[in-house]
This record gives sequence, structure tokens and C-alpha cells, in this order.
Amino acid sequence: MKAADRHPGEGRGLMRRAVRLRPEIPAVAGMTAGLLLALAVPALADSKLPPADLAFTQLPDPAQEAEAKALMDTLRCLVCQGQSIADSDAEMAGDMRALVRQRIAAGERPGEVRKWLVQRYGDYVTYDPPLSWATAPLWIAPIALLIAGIFIARRSFRRRGA
Repeated sequence: MKAADRHPGEGRGLMRRAVRLRPEIPAVAGMTAGLLLALAVPALADSKLPPADLAFTQLPDPAQEAEAKALMDTLRCLVCQGQSIADSDAEMAGDMRALVRQRIAAGERPGEVRKWLVQRYGDYVTYDPPLSWATAPLWIAPIALLIAGIFIARRSFRRRGA
């Protein structure tokens, strides 16, 4: 068969295009599989263990429970990071709630429990970390950004007025 007798899509050109398309198919399938795996990972993150005894159970003494709740509202969930341990459903937050309630029930003051948690998990567990060399950027960055914003705004307004 001569080249002139072939239909315009038949022959070698079509085969070259088909061979070029094949490497893209595994790449798309690999990306799809990776995306599905990434979406499935959070579902596997929690263990199947039952929650700690006092994670969802209040203390029998209302005064102790009020102290524990007030303390839990000031402690950050280390998993969620944007929620307090009182509001979080994470397993670690439940364990921390149980620890707080156990220690309050044992007669410790909320300040002592807070100090123990900071020693165990670091300053990040609190919503108001103390000023130190490690936490200085947390305290200085908002002020520096505010000053930079004011400086940029002043320069912008001066250029418009000129």
C-alpha cells in the first residue's frame, strides 16, 4: 500500500501518537492512587482502643469538674492545634482531659497540673506561652508585621498624594 492510498490518520503517524500517549496513563493512575491514599490516611490515624476513663466522664465533685474544665479550656490540643483539649475529639485530647481530671481529683491545684503538662509537652500546650528566647518570635512577629504594614501603607499613601 502506497502512502498516497492510505487514509490520513493511518500508518506510522498514528502509531507514534499512540505510543506518546501511553506514558501519561500510568502517571495519571499513579497520581489518582496517591491522592486516594492521602485522603484515606486520616481515617486510619486513630487507634481502636477505648477512650481513657475520664476522657468523656465528668468528675463527681462539681467544684473539681469546674476547675478541670477551666484548665482544659486553656490547654491546646497537640493534634488539632487550633482547638482546646476541651473541644477536641482527637484521641490525644481525650487522654489529656483524663490526665487533667485524674490529677484534679487527686487534689492537685490547676496551676500544678498546668505546670506538669508544660513540663511534659512543652510551652506549646498552652495558648499563652511565656516570653522566652524560644517563644520570642511568637510575641515579636505580630508587632513587626504591624509596623511593616503601617510603613507600607504610609509610603503608598504618600505616593498617591504626590
